[in-house]
Amino acid sequence: MQKEINMNFGKWIVVAFVLFGGFIATLVTICVHQDISLVSKDYYKEELEYQKQIVRINNTANLESKPIVRISGQTITVEFNQSSTIDGGVLKLYCPSNPKMDRAVKLQFSNQTMQPLKVDILKKGMYRTKLFWTMNGKGYYQEDVINI
Repeated sequence: MQKEINMNFGKWIVVAFVLFGGFIATLVTICVHQDISLVSKDYYKEELEYQKQIVRINNTANLESKPIVRISGQTITVEFNQSSTIDGGVLKLYCPSNPKMDRAVKLQFSNQTMQPLKVDILKKGMYRTKLFWTMNGKGYYQEDVINI
């Protein structure tokens, strides 16, 4: 009788070790397949350029009227008050939950104060807009959050 009890106890120890090993193997498999990405692919290069970014942010803070980025239906509108003095710009749409949805759109300025951009190809969700532009030879930067 004593031997039967010991054998059953030993069998359950082996089963516990096998289950624990299976659990660890499952965790390792899940961790290996996770997408680990930085905020952007050129994170370190952007970090070195950050001093220029600080100057752009300070330039934007000194403006009397800042650009407005709005979403209306399937269109993002970028509105400037002084479009005639703007040399050029780029609007970057950054999707924190899915880097594949990131987009960059070059802004074309003529004598218009508003620039509409179609966003029908973007999935619904939160996007961070990063607006870079130059005006009278100075760089500017503004960041907003929009929901599509």
